[in-house]
Amino acid sequence: MKKTYEDEWVDNDEEDDLPHVPYSPPRYCEETMLQRSKDFYTLMNQRRSVRFISPEPVPKEVIDNIILTAGTAPSGAHTEPWTFVVVSDPETKHQVRLIVEKEEEVNYRQRMGDKWVHDLAKFRTNWIKEYLDVAPYLILIFKQTYGILPNGKKETHYYNEISVSISCGILLASLQVK
Repeated sequence: MKKTYEDEWVDNDEEDDLPHVPYSPPRYCEETMLQRSKDFYTLMNQRRSVRFISPEPVPKEVIDNIILTAGTAPSGAHTEPWTFVVVSDPETKHQVRLIVEKEEEVNYRQRMGDKWVHDLAKFRTNWIKEYLDVAPYLILIFKQTYGILPNGKKETHYYNEISVSISCGILLASLQVK
């Protein structure tokens, strides 16, 4: 019997019901909420997109916690359509750099157009990404358009691009905590 496209994908009726997980968020008084919101804004307002990275070592446990935090992002049907890969090996980081620079050069020379290149000129940036060799760790984030269940069937990952983008935002925010 020939396998069809439908045979490869899971039918949501086949999945077991998930147990209810109660959620009781902490409640704060108005004064505390206001202070917490100001503190968070102050922290996030210090964030910058930098292109000069310190080679100073970072404990691996910090990187692990940042990834755990990013993994708390909401996702369509709670599919968590992301894979985080931490790279510390210098040769692998350099290979990543070469791939990124090749794509970025195409962006600068072809995809994005003269206006985009002109708008970026004030930031003195280009496709050369030396910091990818300098950073102690690279965190690569890959989106998953579908997952593979234990029975071998595919599971749709709804809103995968949005979910991964939110996860990246949370990851960037968690980098600011000192």
